[in-house]
Amino acid sequence: MNTVPAHPLSDRRWHWLALAIGLGVLVWMLGPVLTPFVIAALLAWLGEPLVARIQRGGRSRSTGVILVFSLMTAVVALAVLLLVPLIERQLAQLVDWLPRFGAWITGTAVPWAEKRFKLELASYFDPTQIIELLKAHWQEAGGVAATIFGGVSKSGIAVLGWLANLVLIPVVAFYFMRDGRDMLHSVRDLLPRPIEPVVVRLAYESDQVLGGFIRGQLSVMISLGAIYATGLTLVGVDLGILIGIVAGLVSFVPYLGAVVGVGAAVIATLVQHGDWQHLALVLVVFTVGQTVESFFLTPWLVGDKIGLHPVAVIFAIMAGGQLFGFLGVLLALPVAAVLVVVLRYVHEKYTHSQLYGADDDVPTAVQEAADAVPIGPESDPFPDFPAGGPSGPTADEAPGPKILVRPAPPDKPDS
Repeated sequence: MNTVPAHPLSDRRWHWLALAIGLGVLVWMLGPVLTPFVIAALLAWLGEPLVARIQRGGRSRSTGVILVFSLMTAVVALAVLLLVPLIERQLAQLVDWLPRFGAWITGTAVPWAEKRFKLELASYFDPTQIIELLKAHWQEAGGVAATIFGGVSKSGIAVLGWLANLVLIPVVAFYFMRDGRDMLHSVRDLLPRPIEPVVVRLAYESDQVLGGFIRGQLSVMISLGAIYATGLTLVGVDLGILIGIVAGLVSFVPYLGAVVGVGAAVIATLVQHGDWQHLALVLVVFTVGQTVESFFLTPWLVGDKIGLHPVAVIFAIMAGGQLFGFLGVLLALPVAAVLVVVLRYVHEKYTHSQLYGADDDVPTAVQEAADAVPIGPESDPFPDFPAGGPSGPTADEAPGPKILVRPAPPDKPDS
């Protein structure tokens, strides 16, 4: 009995599917081990454009890597030394500030709303229990530093592993930054020749999409957070730094950062100052921030790059965290960029396929009907004839409403 041999292309597709599934299971199993390597790879990827620019300037790649690595290390160390204590103080101040917020709600906001809208709201607002719950959990936490270092005696091995990963990240990032191109060339040489051009193209487009978000939109987020935090602090809002950082972080969704920042800053200003002057200054801060973003930051840092849609970013981060934990959060944006590029490629192939019908000829009857429609040149529009026709009164002399009459096409001579 004769059997039909399996098509080699079908077998190859099953092999790639099995490889993808096996790779996903391996990533899930090795999540804690891969986390520092993924962080190091992302840091090396962020520094690659600057290294390439230094290399184009005539210096060696090793020199460029050392300069960029030193700069990134200084920036990260400065951010940790300055921002972590600052944010911790702001969070402690927020918890201490909550009773004032509760008193403002029950003593000012609720009575004003009841008087304004003729509603009974006092029975639905009891901020005391929420405030006490937050205070209890904050006292149990005891601050960020106490939480991290206070459990050394209880979980010394876990802390040592955490510190080892922390030391491993810059070391691996340095080698990724120095030898990353050689690694990519080695991977490219291993690709099957029939799919090598397509994979290289998709990899390049994925880099552009991911760079459009991280190198572009992330820079805008950091800049906006700095503008909002500085402006609110100068205005005199006690929680200005915390509000500015939060508003900057969520600004990757259009207008969400401004809405969240304005709402939180207005409430904080009303509770702390309660006058219109400070409220107007807060609105000026966010107006300046939005103006700078629209006319300077976005055109300069993002430009016409096609990044990731905000909905795709939110879903990718949530799905990655749910499936793979912290490693999934790190891999969410790169995987989302690759999926976006692959979907564009599939869409392009579909619109040029026989299934879509892009190459099919137009039916003869439809083409003849389309050719029979008299269409003049775009530069010669139909004249506006009044009701009297071409020999009647002019458009300015014709009384009453003007009726536009389209001239009939000339008769075809009998064959």
